[in-house]
Amino acid sequence: MLPVSEVEKIILDLVKPFNPEIDSENLPLSQVLYRILAEDVASEWDFPHWDNSAMDGYALRYGDLENLSELKLAIAAADIPAGKAISQYLKQGESVRIFTGGMLPKGADTIIMQEDTERINNFVYLKVKPTQGEYVRHQGEFIKAGTKLIAAGTKLGATEIGALASARCQRVKVFRQPQVAIISTGNELVSLENSQTLQSGQIIDSNQYALSALITQAGAIAIPFGTVRDDSEELERVMQQAIASADLVISTGGVSVGDYDYVDQILEKLGAEIHVRSVAIKPGKPLTVACLSKDGAKRRPYLLDHDQDVNGSEDKVLYFGVPGNPVSAMMSFWRFISGAIAKLNGTNETYWYPQFIQATTTEDLHSQGRRETYLWGRLSYQKGNPIFQPVNNYSSGNLINAIGTNALAVMLVHQTYVPAREQVRIMLIA
Repeated sequence: MLPVSEVEKIILDLVKPFNPEIDSENLPLSQVLYRILAEDVASEWDFPHWDNSAMDGYALRYGDLENLSELKLAIAAADIPAGKAISQYLKQGESVRIFTGGMLPKGADTIIMQEDTERINNFVYLKVKPTQGEYVRHQGEFIKAGTKLIAAGTKLGATEIGALASARCQRVKVFRQPQVAIISTGNELVSLENSQTLQSGQIIDSNQYALSALITQAGAIAIPFGTVRDDSEELERVMQQAIASADLVISTGGVSVGDYDYVDQILEKLGAEIHVRSVAIKPGKPLTVACLSKDGAKRRPYLLDHDQDVNGSEDKVLYFGVPGNPVSAMMSFWRFISGAIAKLNGTNETYWYPQFIQATTTEDLHSQGRRETYLWGRLSYQKGNPIFQPVNNYSSGNLINAIGTNALAVMLVHQTYVPAREQVRIMLIA
C-alpha cells in the first residue's frame, strides 16, 4: 500500500493540463459561470473611467476651505447625477450638488457627504471640514488600462463575470470541460431504470448517480456507461468504449483480490501501465491508477505527460478503478480524482489539493491507526468556531448515513483516538 500523499503526487504528476490553444472554446459571457479562463484578460479601460463621487453630497475644491472663517460655499446651478457627461469647471468658492457615481467637475478634488452639510438658499454650510480627496474615486484607482484583469486558470464566479462585463468582454476563452466516463461493475448491481425487477441479493447502482453529480460539481461532463456484470469479455468491451470516448475513466468495483475482480487484468491486457494498486487509506484502500493509450483516437494528446511513453503521438487516458462500496467510491473521488480533474481542466494550482482546517469534534473519534482514516460528518459553526459532528456508523456501504456530509475528519497513521471537544484535522468536501 502506498501512502496517501504519495498517491496524490503520482496522480497529479501524471496529469497534464489542457492546452489552451487546442482544448478551449470562446463563449458568451452569459455561459461561462464556473468555467476556467484559458487566457489572461487585460482591461481596455481605466477603472473608474473618470474621477467620480463615492457618496451623495457636494463636490468642492479643498483649497477653498483653507482661509475661510466660516465653512460656507456657493452652490453652482447644475446638479451632477450619475451618468451625466459634464465639462463644467468648478470656480473658486463654489461647490456643486453631486450624486453617487457622478462625474467630478474639473477643479473639484473632494466630496463632503450630504449628512455633514446644511443647505440654505444658494449656499451650503459644512458642519465638519472634510479630508482632502475624501469620497473621490479617482480614474484608474481600481485598475489601469492594459493591466491584467483576470489571470488564466481562474474559475469564473459572479464577481469575475461582473468585472468582465464592466470591461466590455462579451465573449471569453475558457477551457473545454473534461469528459469523464463512469462504469459500474458487479453482478449484484441493477440500474435504476430496471429497479422494478430487483431480486433478492441485488442492489441499485447508486454510484452512477453519485459520481455523475461529483463530476459535474468538479466542472467536468459525466458520461455514464451503466452497469456491467462480472464478465471479463463484456467488461473489456465496455472499458475500451469508455477509454476511447473520454479524457478520464472511473470504474467502480472489481479492483480488489476476489475471483471476479477483473479490472487490473484487463488494463494490463490493454497495455496500460498501472501506477497504483492500493493506498493506505480507510475507506478506499483498493485503488487502481493507470494510464493507457486511446486506440484509434484522433485528437491530439493532452492528458498525460509520461516520459517513458515511446509513442508520443497517441492520446492517453487516466484510468481510476475505485471500490464499489458507495462511500468508498466517493472518498476516492474527494481525495484523489477531484484534484486530477482540477489540474486537467486548467484550474490554478490552489484547486488541485483538498482544503483542510482545524475543528472541534463533538464526539470521540477512533481509528485502528494502520491507515490514514477519513470519518465523515457535518461541519457547522458556533460563534464563528468550526464544529465537527461525526456520524454514528462508518460502514462504507451505508450511503444513507452519509446524507448531509460536508466534511471529513482525518486521522493520520498511528493516530487512534481523538477525544470529544478536542481539535481534529478536517477536509472540506462541500
